[in-house]
Amino acid sequence: MSLFDDVSRFFEDKLDEFLRNHPHLELQALEEQLREQEDATLRLIRDAQNKERQLQEQILSTAQDIQRWHERVSKAKASGREDLAQSAQEREAALLRQGNQFWGQMQAAKEQIEKGKELYRKIRAQRLEVQKKATEAQASTSYTPSSSENTKSWNQNYKFNLNSGADPLEDTFRRWEMDEELGEMKRNIGK
Repeated sequence: MSLFDDVSRFFEDKLDEFLRNHPHLELQALEEQLREQEDATLRLIRDAQNKERQLQEQILSTAQDIQRWHERVSKAKASGREDLAQSAQEREAALLRQGNQFWGQMQAAKEQIEKGKELYRKIRAQRLEVQKKATEAQASTSYTPSSSENTKSWNQNYKFNLNSGADPLEDTFRRWEMDEELGEMKRNIGK
């Protein structure tokens, strides 16, 4: 065993002991992980929505191309140019296959969006439950910092209450950012 492994294990043991003595902090860490998962899920949903929009544009463009080549087939046949009509029909068929591929990809993107939204709702519900449990656990424990001079001077340098378990400004910004993202998601869903 190296010295690094011993020191690492020592700190892990101390951290585990600290978290056992302060379960609300462990719940807060879990809540933060869930918040990060929420953010990642929102990014996946936005990416899928962007992909869906791109595919819709490609489908419309392909449909216009198909229509143009269909008209060319008719023109070539009407003019007795079977050689051109044959080539135009082949191009039209290739565009139809391409359009079908885009359609399938768009349907997959729509499914991904719906699954992402469902996952987001589940993660959010879990995070809110963990947040509630963390608040309850924090209220049931009476954590008081040690009376060492370093701790006292550190606490005096900050205006927010460490016993609350969170920075109120951080919480306010997180709620605001989440509301902004939810608002954008709602606007995107309404489109």
